[in-house]
Amino acid sequence: MSKKAKTTFFCQSCGAQHNKWMGQCNRCGEWNTIVEEVVSTTKTPAWQSTNTPTPTAAKAKPIAQFSADKNQRFSSRDAEFDRVLGGGMVQGSVILMGGEPGIGKSTLMLQVALKLGLKVLYVSGEESEQQVQLRAKRIGIKNEHCYLLSATQTQQIFQQIALIEPDLVIVDSVQTLHSALIESTPGSVSQIRQCAAEFIQFAKESDTPVLLIGHITKDGHLAGPKILEHMVDTVLQFEGDRHHVYRILRAHKNRFGSTAEIGIYEMFGEGLREVSNPSEILISKREEVLSGNAVAATLEGIRPMLIEIQALVSTAVYGTPQRSATGFDARRLNMLLAVLEKRCGFHLGSKDVFLNITGGIRVDDPALDLAVVAAILSSSEDMPLTEKSCFAAEVGLSGEIRPVSRLEQRISEAEKMGFDAIYVSSHNKIASGKYAIKVKACARVEEVFQHLFG
Repeated sequence: MSKKAKTTFFCQSCGAQHNKWMGQCNRCGEWNTIVEEVVSTTKTPAWQSTNTPTPTAAKAKPIAQFSADKNQRFSSRDAEFDRVLGGGMVQGSVILMGGEPGIGKSTLMLQVALKLGLKVLYVSGEESEQQVQLRAKRIGIKNEHCYLLSATQTQQIFQQIALIEPDLVIVDSVQTLHSALIESTPGSVSQIRQCAAEFIQFAKESDTPVLLIGHITKDGHLAGPKILEHMVDTVLQFEGDRHHVYRILRAHKNRFGSTAEIGIYEMFGEGLREVSNPSEILISKREEVLSGNAVAATLEGIRPMLIEIQALVSTAVYGTPQRSATGFDARRLNMLLAVLEKRCGFHLGSKDVFLNITGGIRVDDPALDLAVVAAILSSSEDMPLTEKSCFAAEVGLSGEIRPVSRLEQRISEAEKMGFDAIYVSSHNKIASGKYAIKVKACARVEEVFQHLFG
């Protein structure tokens, strides 16, 4: 008589374990996320380093005796990727990168593997070696030290790792892996957690960095239990619209650096190109000056850049006015429209307002407020703004122009890009004569309107 497999219930959202099925998880509160999985395990260890001695009892030591030299960084030969990581990859770190299907995750990771120049093992659980080789041929970078492996069982992967002894391991993707220690299907909560735990143990014991590619759900979150993001050292998100050529790499979690940095890439048939000066690509080159266009000086991390904001204001055709924003917070757009209506006397309540940030990127910097207001007023009055003017200020609920942080970097970027004037808050302290660009300090929106339209 066959032995019945032991099963239990897991929440696919947070990974919580339950004794029976329930409609709602009592830990995260999500509905219809609990599934039944087989949890039979064996005693065989997942990863055992040949250099690791027999475990002994842990002993507490003074913190001064520990050295941080072990966590050294090395460059990935990709300036944008290094910027997001905080200066390069840390030895023994585990990095998880997610993104929509077809956005370019595998292409970026293969470029990193080919550029690195070190011994790299690229594990593909979704594609064959021939498919990966075709992509590598299209990228056009040759690296004799890059090894390809098409496998999904972690025990087989670790056998190859022991033979090759790579300096970096890339796994595409973690949802396709399965461990012989867990009797459940690949992609299940228990399998993802077990496979990730095995690679984390390998990375920490061997000081080898591991890059894991992950799928995302329809809500934009990484597939699998939430505990997966807590287990790894860094969580990256590769964003962008497939109808645009620009891609943005963000860090949602980084134990070894800041989460405010972004990396910008441009997608070509030959792969992804690093964009070192995003201001040039995010500002349109137009021969004809049109109304509704304004340029804002923003910051992403420590990187200043100029982006173009487009607004269209027209008479509402269907009774109820429409409010639509692409790349900008729609609730903040409604707030700015209410400020213009109530405090400044501009009658926009009966008009449709559409707002777009060019390049397909999304920005949440409050310093965009004044540029948004200027673009809306320009379209409403059908009067174009001067091409060489930009904006960097926040707008308050009473119509006042509020200061923003690190204004000097924004002004320097605008000056470098050839702008003649920048509108800022009068509350920012700017030394006179320091910049060649004309810095126009304003206290209220009405004052900005007088400067722009007379």
